[in-house]
Amino acid sequence: MKSMFWVSVAMVAMVAAAGPAGVVAAGGPPGERRLPGFASLREVDPTVRQDIRYATDRNFTGAVVPGYEEPLCLLTRPAAEALRRAQRGLLRRGYSLTVYDCYRPQRAVDRFVRWTREPEDPRIRAEFHPRVTKSRLIPDGYIAERSGHSRGSVVDLTLTTLGGRPVDMGTPFDFFDPLSHTDAPAVTGAARANRQLLKAALGEQGWVNLPEEWWHFRLADEPYPDRYFDVPVGSAAVRP
Repeated sequence: MKSMFWVSVAMVAMVAAAGPAGVVAAGGPPGERRLPGFASLREVDPTVRQDIRYATDRNFTGAVVPGYEEPLCLLTRPAAEALRRAQRGLLRRGYSLTVYDCYRPQRAVDRFVRWTREPEDPRIRAEFHPRVTKSRLIPDGYIAERSGHSRGSVVDLTLTTLGGRPVDMGTPFDFFDPLSHTDAPAVTGAARANRQLLKAALGEQGWVNLPEEWWHFRLADEPYPDRYFDVPVGSAAVRP
């Protein structure tokens, strides 16, 4: 009876910790500091530019986001290799990739959810969500309690010239607005063409675009489709 009791308690605890998909958010035991099968993109392909916004105050929360101990792009090894292949093709066409975010720990996602419940900052709203109130960001799907980024095979990125000059994509990164939809009818000309170029270049290497965000791509054959990690972003997470 005692063993059955403890099994029942464990099952209840797992259900309580599980999210909508029925999976436990943590990537391992409490205090785990390494991400299994992950790599630093800088080591796989140093030509991909990195502008990790959540490791700075240049993001919609206005501060460094919890869990970003270093401004690094960490990805599962297959995702990093797929990004390297996409970069090779784009370099031949006179473009380069710049990543804004890669692996994102669950604690960062939790911070985003808490942020939506805080009072609006007019300056932040003007820059990131001028037409959508903060109270609508979760109901309208711009922010969620779980993110594919926490599985390690999702990336936010853009195109630049070989010299590092930003390419017109129609909206900035993390602009919470229908204009950020990849095929938004109001986005035309060069911006629309650039979005399609990015989508095609990554699609050739197995990446799937999120239609609501031109910058968001998921590796179709991701190795951890049901696991959400919470290890902080830092070089220690991928150290042998």
